[in-house]
Amino acid sequence: MRPDKIGVRLRRLRGDRTLEEVANAIDSSVSALSMYEHGERVPRDPMKQVLANYYRVSVEDLFYCD
Repeated sequence: MRPDKIGVRLRRLRGDRTLEEVANAIDSSVSALSMYEHGERVPRDPMKQVLANYYRVSVEDLFYCD
């Protein structure tokens, strides 16, 4: 699980949505979401599930597949 690859996946899944839109939808801060997308931080397990649910993908596909 490489943070930079996770960030690329998260940015791709966000598409045209703003950071603010996604952060509000998942009850997170914009700064935390930005750190995830830039590979500066990996979300904890509960947030991994929230993000996977929001983007309608599995946790495994989002965080563990290379």
